[in-house]
Amino acid sequence: MAEFQLRADLRQTRGRGNRQLRRTGFVPGIVYGPSTKPISVQFPYREIEVTLMNAGGTNLIDITINGDTFPSLAREVQRDVVRGNILHVDFLAVDQSQRIRVEVPIIMEGDSPVVTAREGILITGRSSLTLEVFPSDIRDRILIDLSALTELGAEVLVSDLTFGESVTVHNDPNEMLAKIVQPAAARAEDDLEEELEDGEAAEEEDEEAQEAPAD
Repeated sequence: MAEFQLRADLRQTRGRGNRQLRRTGFVPGIVYGPSTKPISVQFPYREIEVTLMNAGGTNLIDITINGDTFPSLAREVQRDVVRGNILHVDFLAVDQSQRIRVEVPIIMEGDSPVVTAREGILITGRSSLTLEVFPSDIRDRILIDLSALTELGAEVLVSDLTFGESVTVHNDPNEMLAKIVQPAAARAEDDLEEELEDGEAAEEEDEEAQEAPAD
C-alpha cells in the first residue's frame, strides 16, 4: 500500500461540462498506464489539493475507483494561470514489474565549512535528476551533504551519487551539481596579482636583454 491514498469517482462530463463540475467542488482528471486503459475520473477538490501538496510527483498515490486501487504518480497538473486553482490532473497508473522514468528533486543539506568561514561560495547545478526505477524504488528526494565539501574546488558530480544497480540515471555523469569556488572579489584580486607578477617578470627579462653584451 502506498503512503498516500485518494478517492475518485467515474466522470461523465467532458469539455465545457468540466466547468460546471469545478463549480461544484470537483477536479476532473484521468488515470492511465501501460496496463490500464484511460479512466475519466473526478476528485473532491480539497482532497486532491492536500494529497498533491504532500505527495508531489515522486510519491505513489493509491487511487481507488469503484473499489479498484491503482498505484499512480501525478504526471501533469493543470492550474489556472491567475488563481493557481487545480483544473485537471493526469495520473500514471504504474505497473510494479516495469521501470518508469521519474524526475527527482535534489535537496542540499548541511553547510560547507569553507562557506561558513566565508572563504568560498557555493554554486549549484540542476535542481533534479531523471531516474529510471521500479515503482518500489521511487524516492522523493536526492540528498547532497554540503558539509563534505571542505576545500576550495571541492565538488559533487552526478557520478559521485550512489543509487544501486536497479536504478539508471539519465544525466551526464560528469555534470556538476554543487561546487565550492573562490568569491569573485578575491578571485579578481588574485588575477590582478598574477597580471602584476607577469608584468614584473616581463620587465626583468627586458632589462636583462638590454644589459646583455652584444656578440
